[in-house]
Amino acid sequence: MFIEKVMPRFSETDALGHINNTVLPVWFEAARAPIFKFFTPDLNPHDWKLIIAKVEVSFVGELFYGDEVTIKTSVEQVGTSSFVLRQEAHQGDKCCAVGKTVLVRYDFAAKAKQALSDTEKASLQAHLTPES
Repeated sequence: MFIEKVMPRFSETDALGHINNTVLPVWFEAARAPIFKFFTPDLNPHDWKLIIAKVEVSFVGELFYGDEVTIKTSVEQVGTSSFVLRQEAHQGDKCCAVGKTVLVRYDFAAKAKQALSDTEKASLQAHLTPES
């Protein structure tokens, strides 16, 4: 599991004083950087090897400005050419949002999915969620 910390900005709040729902996918993307490095260690976008097939976020609590948010990232499932990440946003001792993202190993030149290498699979499997 990877853990990243985020300090909410005032500009990320909505009219109700909550962190806006459009912010969580951005935070979750930023917290995926350690996973991205399994595929592109220098994060060079010209050598990128992943595309997103699906993103979903379930809001299970409120997030507020002024208190740090902890993003926990783990791997839920590893397939032949794709994998599923589970991400949770915690504020205090409470889980406030859960995200799931399906990423696909992709060959941009061929415009086709590509099988995960054994090394990539092993790197991902080292971070499987306990219930996976």
